[in-house]
Amino acid sequence: MLVKPTVPELLRESKKNRYSLVIATAKRARQISKGSKPMTDEDDISPVTLAADEIGEGKVTIYDENQWAEEQEKINEESSDENSSDTENSQIENKE
Repeated sequence: MLVKPTVPELLRESKKNRYSLVIATAKRARQISKGSKPMTDEDDISPVTLAADEIGEGKVTIYDENQWAEEQEKINEESSDENSSDTENSQIENKE
């Protein structure tokens, strides 16, 4: 059972619904239990509590489906911009 942070506190801070909060906490707890390093300074043995602490501290972002798609598009655009500038730079280098 989560004592701190409480579910109502997490709901207020994350501005998400209970379902999104539970899914995000479970996914992050699974990552921690599989060896991912916790991003919180809290010292607890429970991956679920560590995941809840990370969400409460704002170190984990919970996206809905639309937000996630937008974020992926931004990442892809940044990646393609970097690749095109790398290609331009390599073409310049090859000309010299």
